[in-house]
Amino acid sequence: MPEYRTIDDIRLGDNEFWTRSIDDRHEAFAKLRNESKNGDGMCFHEEISVIEGGIRGPGFWSAVTYDDVRAINRNPQAFSSASGITLGEVPPESLEFFGSMIVLDDPRHAKMRLLVQKGFTPKTIASIEESVRARAKRLVADVREMGDCDFVEQLAAPLPLGVICDMLGVPPEDEQQIFDWTNIILGAGDPDFAMDLDALILGAAGMFDYAQALGQDRLDRPTDDIASILMHAEVDGERLTASEFGSFFILLAVAGNETTRNAISWGMHQLTAHPDQRRQLQENYAEMSLAAADEIVRWASPVIHMRRTANHDIEVGTTKISAGEKVVMWYWSGNRDEDWFPHGERFDINRPNTKDMEGYGAGGPHFCLGANLARREIQVMFDEIFTQIPRLEISGEPDRLVSGFINGIKRMPCTLDPG
Repeated sequence: MPEYRTIDDIRLGDNEFWTRSIDDRHEAFAKLRNESKNGDGMCFHEEISVIEGGIRGPGFWSAVTYDDVRAINRNPQAFSSASGITLGEVPPESLEFFGSMIVLDDPRHAKMRLLVQKGFTPKTIASIEESVRARAKRLVADVREMGDCDFVEQLAAPLPLGVICDMLGVPPEDEQQIFDWTNIILGAGDPDFAMDLDALILGAAGMFDYAQALGQDRLDRPTDDIASILMHAEVDGERLTASEFGSFFILLAVAGNETTRNAISWGMHQLTAHPDQRRQLQENYAEMSLAAADEIVRWASPVIHMRRTANHDIEVGTTKISAGEKVVMWYWSGNRDEDWFPHGERFDINRPNTKDMEGYGAGGPHFCLGANLARREIQVMFDEIFTQIPRLEISGEPDRLVSGFINGIKRMPCTLDPG
């Protein structure tokens, strides 16, 4: 057993850490990066189950620098996704639901990704953009009539959820159920959502069953949605099974909904906190919107981490990692690495290299398929806000999700007339 180096007051495997302020989080990860760059290597952390009835894992190495995160993400031969991609241990009974391509290694991962990419062609994405614009326009118009409201509930959450449901052919009357399931799955450990393993498994099972039924229906009665394209796509004579479609449905509905919802929410929060940058963006939207969207994702880092498991003994930087050990890539920290992003804790839409951020997966074979769609949703939403309700501001502190995986906001008040 190697000698593991730890920092006792930084307990990333404990939910209590994720209730601390954003400033405390900045300070903790800056300390970890400094330790790593001084030649001491990665720190090793103990872990506990974030939900009642969960499994306590053996601990994990923390990759906190930009270079270490990128090196691990781009070396799938050495670091496997197949044992799970979150810090905590995945209960065996949940593997059926969460067994999408994100937890596969090559060659199976490569084949699954080729199948799924058939639903993300430029033509398909162009047709989806019509849904993005129409939904954003309608949502903002409704808020303009409503007045002061909850920004997450009325604007940030409905847009990506509705777009994903349009893509998959989910009828409007089922959208709320999809939303509730995603909250349970990613809210594990937060008192507002799943506090025990049974609730998590039931939520995932319900969504999985719904998705399988939808996939089978599109196989039997194809329409013009992405679900139909995916169920009929072939690579080397293979198609997605109903079970594989069910797992991908969960991935797309959860990742495509929660991450963009939180990017939009944190973006509005930071633009309110930086009125000079907001004014600059509003006055130069066509030229600056893409870079601003990337800066929002860099700063917010909606996916805080991804985990890998070492396939064999390997050295990353000065850290010796043994076969079978877990390594957590902290995208949140890599996106604040001072060597790449000076004053990385600051929100800055004029940052010259924001496009280098690791918010969509730091490259490698698991780079986010929906990155361009997410960017477009962020751009379109703020375009509609600035056009229809240009005085909208966040009027209170965000109610943050308690999670070390998703940097979420559950509720956040806004006003249309800040005075």
